[in-house]
Amino acid sequence: MKTIKGPGIFLAQFLGDEAPFNTLDGITQYMADLGYKGVQLPIWDPRIIDIKQAAESQTYADELKGKLKDKGLEITELASHIIGQLVASHPVYDEMYDGFAIPEVRKNPKARAEWATQQLKYTAIASKNLGLKASATFSGALAWPFLYPWPQRPAGLVETAFKELAARWKPILDVYDENGVDVCYELHPGEDLFDGSTFEMFVDYLDGHSRANINYDPSHFVLQQLDYLQFIDLYHDRIKAFHVKDAEFNPTGKQGVYSGFAGWADRAGRFRSLGDGQVDFSSIFSKLSQYDYDSWAVLEWECCIKSPSQGAAEGAPFIESHLIEVTTKAFDDFAGTGADEAFNRKVLGL
Repeated sequence: MKTIKGPGIFLAQFLGDEAPFNTLDGITQYMADLGYKGVQLPIWDPRIIDIKQAAESQTYADELKGKLKDKGLEITELASHIIGQLVASHPVYDEMYDGFAIPEVRKNPKARAEWATQQLKYTAIASKNLGLKASATFSGALAWPFLYPWPQRPAGLVETAFKELAARWKPILDVYDENGVDVCYELHPGEDLFDGSTFEMFVDYLDGHSRANINYDPSHFVLQQLDYLQFIDLYHDRIKAFHVKDAEFNPTGKQGVYSGFAGWADRAGRFRSLGDGQVDFSSIFSKLSQYDYDSWAVLEWECCIKSPSQGAAEGAPFIESHLIEVTTKAFDDFAGTGADEAFNRKVLGL
């Protein structure tokens, strides 16, 4: 077994216009001072990283790593969630998703998807230059608007959507493969990959592509009422990244999984700061350790009640307290007698 790295933190939710959250130096020093050892970098914010330059210049990549090392930090992964979202998107979301892209490709879904694809390929090469083995992202969505099967979906609609989704991702995954990096999809409502079944369907259309993997985040499974512990048993060989994020689901006579279009604070299912929700992190860390997950435990903080400053401050010691230094010996070794084949046969009466 192997020991999980941590604590890490995803910077995206903490970026802002005020110091220290408006520069890479400022926000990373803030997180280092809180006890974090790793930072997950969002590729879409030029204040954090120039992803094209990181792909094209080893010097730039080395300097970026060096700046963080001076603060006692490592890069856990590069995160491309809102860029991955643009690889495939149903037209109903075009107006909203245009804000994720550069101005030059807005109002042009084809150009926007091509731009996103190139950004992801840069991310693959940049990850290699930074010495990283995994990158977190979203899959995008063509079939999501048809999640509920009413009105009845036309025969083959989902299959057509997933075939197209796989076709768009295959060349991207191949570039990641060339650079020795895994693509870790965060299985998330709003994406066509949102649970184990949809992930399996996607991988099947990719003929089992080895670089199509999972960024495990139990919070989204709590809100879907999916067994997030059994999920690890089923898919541990594809879990290559881990978001430590809490959530709670409290159904009422008025609300269930869909939560009645309510705002986050009033939903039956809502995200919470670590320790304030219902996720059994002790069991999660135990299972991941059992299955030799040895990459980072990265806080993704989102909470509709607690402030980000308190959430970040509490997150590092919470993760630290759940890290398991895995054993290198069996607890009952003291009672071992030692044996060889001849002794074993004698004990068996053979």
